[in-house]
Amino acid sequence: MNLSQKKILLGLTGGIAAYKVADLCRQLVKAGAEVRVVMTSGAKAFITPLTLQALSGNPVHDDLLDPSAEAAMGHIELAKWPDLIVIAPASADFIARATVGMANDLLSTLCVASAKPIALVPAMNQQMWANAATQDNIQTASKRGMHIWGPASGEQACGDVGLGRMIEPLDIAQKVDTFFNHKPLKGQHWVITAGPTVEKIDPVRFLTNRSSGKMGYSIAKAAADLGAKVTLVSGPVSLSAPNGVQRLMVESAQSMLDAVTETTDKADVFIACAAVSDYRAKDISEQKMKKKADSGLSLELEQNPDILKWVATNRSCYCVGFAAETQNVDEYAKAKMQRKGIEMICANDVSRTDIGFSSDHNELRVFHLIKDQIEMYPLGPMLKSELSLELVELINSVR
Repeated sequence: MNLSQKKILLGLTGGIAAYKVADLCRQLVKAGAEVRVVMTSGAKAFITPLTLQALSGNPVHDDLLDPSAEAAMGHIELAKWPDLIVIAPASADFIARATVGMANDLLSTLCVASAKPIALVPAMNQQMWANAATQDNIQTASKRGMHIWGPASGEQACGDVGLGRMIEPLDIAQKVDTFFNHKPLKGQHWVITAGPTVEKIDPVRFLTNRSSGKMGYSIAKAAADLGAKVTLVSGPVSLSAPNGVQRLMVESAQSMLDAVTETTDKADVFIACAAVSDYRAKDISEQKMKKKADSGLSLELEQNPDILKWVATNRSCYCVGFAAETQNVDEYAKAKMQRKGIEMICANDVSRTDIGFSSDHNELRVFHLIKDQIEMYPLGPMLKSELSLELVELINSVR
């Protein structure tokens, strides 16, 4: 690791994992970073400021209304100082407060007052992590550009087992190093499709599916974070475009194909993550179709263009497909890979309620064809943001 001349603001909140941050602080300083520590009152119940002052070589900040510092608006100056803010451990309470923009202690105020990137490293009981409010808060934080590092799964201090453990200090330090130095995709152009497509039946009705776009958007963010130029071709979703990503909004499968055709001419990688409607209405009614008493309705459909197969046939970029299945997942995914003429496909079981559509988590079985042999790489279950980073690095390593 090389963090020379990098300025890291390390924030600690209340939680048993706070004791591990002493090792994280030591590793960051050893790698050359200048570290300043901010602690909440809860964090001081688990580890002393003196310990972190000794390891960082700088005074620890813990008081929003410190008269000596506030004479020079110290909290604003501190908010401007770092290159990166890392909150570890980030408790459920702090994540909730940061999500709604509260500024009732020094650390939360710094997050509101700073325009610098922020990484949250969650640590909490597995049930607190699974709570719907926490998951909503994590999703909101991610939409606003905060990096979410972890959590890990395993035995917790309370005796429970599950997701919620803070990732290990060395893993956090390596993520900091990756944030600053690891740009393996620099100079590459990645085109990624995401979300559903919408096929009109009449002015008010349409055919679509349950895709939220979260997986495709996470992949686009991961590729951009690793240095790629990213074009995201997105169907209708409620997500914001990731920072540094060019987004093209489309509606139908045909409009998605048109956008992909224009953007993949010199692309290095194409990832077909969108859930494209297989069929569309053969004839679109210009007026709203009226219900007929005591009779059914027949709708004639025709196939949509096969976007992934078109790119695999007409472009030289490395193509990756997705197979969202509800049964025989591996079998159908491998058949789809052969049918499309591609070398990699990511299979996920969308019949499960804990991963896939609308969830912030996913689990993939990635099949890669090499020298007439199919290799399988299992990824997850984990947050889509974390899984996307692993997937992007895997694609780059094998293509």
